[in-house]
Amino acid sequence: MEKNLRQQKTNIIKIALFGPESTGKTTLAKQLAAYYETEWVPEYAREYLQIKWEENKQICTEADMMPIAYGQVALENEKLETAQQYLFCDTNLMVTKVFSEVYYGNCNPILNEAALAHEYDLFFLTDIDVPWEKDDIRDNPNKRETVFSVFKQTLIENNKPFVTISGDKESRLAKAVAVIDNLTTAKKKGFSSADFVEIYNHGIPFENILKQLKIFKKGISKCNLISPATVNNGILSLSTADFEEKAAFFDKHKSCFKICKFIPASGAATRMFKFLIAFLNTYDIEKETINSYINRKKDNDLSIFIVGMDKFPFFKSVYKKLKEIYPDFDALDRDHKNYYFIKLLLSSEYFDFANKPKAVLPFHKYKTHIANPIEEHLNECVHYAETNKTSNLHFTVSEVHQRLFENAIADVKEKVESESGTQINISFSYQNKQTDSIAVDVKDNIFRSQKGSFIFRPGGHGALIENLNNIDADIIFIKNIDNVIQNNIDKTTLYKKALAGILIEAQQKVFGYLNAIEKEEIKEQDIEEIVKFLMQKLNIEMTGDFNKYTFENKISKIKELLDRPIRVCGMVKNEGEAGGGPFWIRNDKGEISLQIVESSQVDLTSKKQKSILENATHFNPVDLVCGTKNYKGEQFNLEDFVDHNTGFIVEKSAEGKIVKNYELPGLWNGGMSNWLTLFVSVPLITFNPVKTVNDLLKPAHQPNK
Repeated sequence: MEKNLRQQKTNIIKIALFGPESTGKTTLAKQLAAYYETEWVPEYAREYLQIKWEENKQICTEADMMPIAYGQVALENEKLETAQQYLFCDTNLMVTKVFSEVYYGNCNPILNEAALAHEYDLFFLTDIDVPWEKDDIRDNPNKRETVFSVFKQTLIENNKPFVTISGDKESRLAKAVAVIDNLTTAKKKGFSSADFVEIYNHGIPFENILKQLKIFKKGISKCNLISPATVNNGILSLSTADFEEKAAFFDKHKSCFKICKFIPASGAATRMFKFLIAFLNTYDIEKETINSYINRKKDNDLSIFIVGMDKFPFFKSVYKKLKEIYPDFDALDRDHKNYYFIKLLLSSEYFDFANKPKAVLPFHKYKTHIANPIEEHLNECVHYAETNKTSNLHFTVSEVHQRLFENAIADVKEKVESESGTQINISFSYQNKQTDSIAVDVKDNIFRSQKGSFIFRPGGHGALIENLNNIDADIIFIKNIDNVIQNNIDKTTLYKKALAGILIEAQQKVFGYLNAIEKEEIKEQDIEEIVKFLMQKLNIEMTGDFNKYTFENKISKIKELLDRPIRVCGMVKNEGEAGGGPFWIRNDKGEISLQIVESSQVDLTSKKQKSILENATHFNPVDLVCGTKNYKGEQFNLEDFVDHNTGFIVEKSAEGKIVKNYELPGLWNGGMSNWLTLFVSVPLITFNPVKTVNDLLKPAHQPNK
């Protein structure tokens, strides 16, 4: 045998099976070779040691390591000659290296160097979740976890691209095939194996990355606005008596429904303190006064913050801590006091408010205590999202923040339940990392950090359509985490219940028609009534040639239009807040519908489109009530009703450079594009978001005087 450890160069994709003995390497190598109709490389050591045992009853020794290595390389190079596109290696020199180190405490330097130099497009690390199978060669069934850890650490330390393969034979093969197919695509697109594994480990399907890159190159089509939705032209206007009637209707029927309140609450409060972070990063207290900084930067937000500082609900606790840290704090000049206050508020060692979720921050000051948004949402849910003395509350959270939520809930839940006589069931979910997007630079090339890694960011609140899809409820209230109010909860309750009442009324009518269609009870003379309902109550534009359809086709079209999830959205009068609003739009199929549109979705270079946007009378406060089940009580698959052409390309920063990320169609924008939609004008009192910390100084977040 030639004593050669050189690995033959090739364009064949080589996959190395890697792991402790009896972990299914040979089985998987054979399966993959058969699936891809190519070669696999057997384990040379098995034949070599079996002969040694049968002839002399001798077991493996350190002296056998080099002969095994030479034989393995020769066998791999031989199989490479007849391989087709792929070669699956049951073992490799890295396995020999690890066994030498585990069993004999060292590895021949020549073997070690060759093992590290040999290249494979991917390693499959075979897990120890398969039964141990004894034979003449295997002798270490009791140290599988330890040995597996050594194998894994070897790959990590030597920067080898690997994917762990677990499960039974069938699931291992299916997983391996999916990985190999995606790896092959990645290679063709210019990605390295290390790139592929980084994407794989982040959890994003590779096809999603390709879709995102295509979107960056192609761009996203802007919405085609026809006109703003206004009162009596897409937006329903009700009197106080009407709202009370709808709320009473909800109260009358709510016991028949399972109700849940859904609160998007992922992410930290960084933007809430953005201007304070900028101040700390650029201000030098030794060189100028805060007042001169404010004038130089025209930083009105900082001025408002300092003037209203003692009115913030967290003022006393921060001031108390300052006195502990700086015993002579009261003797300091005003600038030093204000500077240290802001610094302590954002310091990771103390309050760290910018890195915590809004949900746990102090928002409201009551006579007896300070309340955060979690407490306010619990109070709200027992007022309007309750049925049969039970209220269900669901938060979407960041996994790293869940413990903060749980602790904050534990502090107030029992109190709210006791005072209301309502049991509150709370659940959590995370934004699926599969919906994250990869960052690109301004030229749409993938952005890499200084370390060479990718930058991934969450895919926006549109990703939460998946979380909403998993909620088992008949009626779902949706409200943002920061849209809470200190006063007037009775008014908030009235309007939320009224929206739910409108939903139930519309749903009863829709379900009635769909049941009649299924029972074939609809007659020709009923068509006009249903079309009138579609157009006048559900704001659905019928195609011009509808009346030319046959009776059967009319019924089919009506069923298609009615059999959808329903949303009733509160709309407040536009007072200049940034964000989306209600519009009539025309899609690429020529269909006209009511949608919530963000300004970033509008072509602002078009005078006509810009004029329509600027003439909007109402604003979207994210005040929704949804029906996500069909007339048979079955859950809709909400993914089927998303307009995937309405995502967002947003600019962010990374390592001081501008990068772009793709965000999915917004939860209440394109994420609900193909729902039945009703817009209702509601008072401004229902909309009290805390976008910046200074919003806490507004009357809705201050104690009653």
